[in-house]
Amino acid sequence: MTEPLRGTLRKNESMAEHASWRAGGAVACAYFPAGLADLANFLKGLRYDEPLLMVGLGSNLLVRDGGFDGTAIFTLGVLDTMRREPDGSFYVEAGVASPKFARFVGKQGCAEAEFLAGIPGTVGGALAMNSGCHGGETWRYVERALMLNRDGEQIIRTPNDFSIGYRHVGLKESTDEIFAAAWFRFPEGDSSEAQQRMRELLDRRTATQPLNFPNAGSVFRNPSGDHAARLIEAAGLKGAQIDGAQVSEKHANFIVNPEGKASASAIEMLIGRIQAEVEEKFGVSLIREVRIVGTTAGHSGRDREGS
Repeated sequence: MTEPLRGTLRKNESMAEHASWRAGGAVACAYFPAGLADLANFLKGLRYDEPLLMVGLGSNLLVRDGGFDGTAIFTLGVLDTMRREPDGSFYVEAGVASPKFARFVGKQGCAEAEFLAGIPGTVGGALAMNSGCHGGETWRYVERALMLNRDGEQIIRTPNDFSIGYRHVGLKESTDEIFAAAWFRFPEGDSSEAQQRMRELLDRRTATQPLNFPNAGSVFRNPSGDHAARLIEAAGLKGAQIDGAQVSEKHANFIVNPEGKASASAIEMLIGRIQAEVEEKFGVSLIREVRIVGTTAGHSGRDREGS
């Protein structure tokens, strides 16, 4: 017999409250699990074709104004266990914020996790995207991943089970599993040096990124041998605006919502304009890092991934 759910289920939850852009439509169902076992139990009760959207800090996500006709699962502060294992590895669940994990690793006297302090998302998002910055990349340090499938079963995977690339990770032989946790291993280092390195990286982030305005981090991947921000600025788009959405004056690979009034549609239109003008001027096709899901206002139907 299925155990009763302990988490909270809400209908028509506005994603503007949960996405770092402070914009977006509603999700049909929003589940806030009470923990890993509760999430597994919830997954057992979903039908197999139910569209799922995993949400951590909402920092790499835009839900179109017409909403997402499926279920969003919110992990931040819930899947929050992290510990040092007896073998020296680090176990961390998907809802732990990446900067929090970086600080924990540093205090344990290990090095090279400092880059995670510059990633404005959760460990689950970092695993799903192979997030990285300042020369570090998530999957360089992953030993195993704990997955959940639609039957609520826990499955331990190794990196060999995944196709891992630049800002992309996918299972080679399955599509119905989500990241629940992972085991990382970092080299031994000096705790004080790690803390100092993190402070330096965070100071650099503050100095170069528009953190005072709602944003979703880097919008585009860097093309091989170049930087998206350089191309966008060279195209004359720094400061360009559409209905409250603006290309940041501080960092051209960021789109900001300075007054909190931009719609998801305005942000998506600005993304499209950037792609079109950079393609026209330089022949470079910028690929989004940001995930866009849902339907446009006035439409209905199941989730359609943005192109």
